[in-house]
Amino acid sequence: MVWFETILVVLTLLTGFIWLLDKLFLAKRRAARSGLLDEEPVLVDYSRAFFPVLAIVLILRSFIAEPYKIPSASMMPNLLIGDFILVNKFAYGLRLPINNKKFISIGEPKRGDVVVFKPPHDPENNWIKRVIGLPGDRISFQGNTLTVNGQAMTYKMLGTYTGRGVAQGTDSAALLEEDLPGRPHKVLEGLDNLVGAGEWEVPAGYYFVMGDNRDNSEDGRLWPEISPKDGSPIPNHNFLPEKDLRGKAFLIWLNCEGWFCKGSFDASRIGTKIQ
Repeated sequence: MVWFETILVVLTLLTGFIWLLDKLFLAKRRAARSGLLDEEPVLVDYSRAFFPVLAIVLILRSFIAEPYKIPSASMMPNLLIGDFILVNKFAYGLRLPINNKKFISIGEPKRGDVVVFKPPHDPENNWIKRVIGLPGDRISFQGNTLTVNGQAMTYKMLGTYTGRGVAQGTDSAALLEEDLPGRPHKVLEGLDNLVGAGEWEVPAGYYFVMGDNRDNSEDGRLWPEISPKDGSPIPNHNFLPEKDLRGKAFLIWLNCEGWFCKGSFDASRIGTKIQ
């Protein structure tokens, strides 16, 4: 959320400035007033106490790992509503907080990576999907079959999905393993539902992303041509711009719903690596 990042950056800079100003100038003036009781201002005391904490949180969240909570069923069966995950912030390069501008390039997404990003039509919020197409790839999705560069994916039928989340319209979904090159993973497909058919060629600087819950995912197949915010056209609207990447999802550290986990708590998901 941009507002949280903004508040965190502002508070870190403000407390750091006050602490530094006091250390370089104000503390010396107080010390020079010999014989006078000149206590340290409360604002300086709080700034000195909070600045290191805020700075550590800012560095960890911006450049190391960021927490994220799964808000929807689009990545079932691999990620469930209520999963709290960690996102690797340096997997694809170091980026500045707030504007997300990359200043150090480290790596690029690989096919099959689960990524967190800000979609072009909803830049205020973080979304999560799986990278299916890399720049230059030709992607087709017809009849619930994914094809990458002319190679149709093979599917292993695992049965009917009966796990958590059936209330989100997945009570009749087939559970399959999709043999995506380099990253086989489980997907859900509606038995009587075909959504998001089409063909796409991924432009340079973009990626094509899809949810694992194929018939219940608002992903690159369905993204709008016109921004719902201001009505402006969105270039290459089916694709995720590289500049909007936030990081790579890699670990589930908690699964919990409701205040104080009163809705549900699933200890078995803690520590699960995201494939």
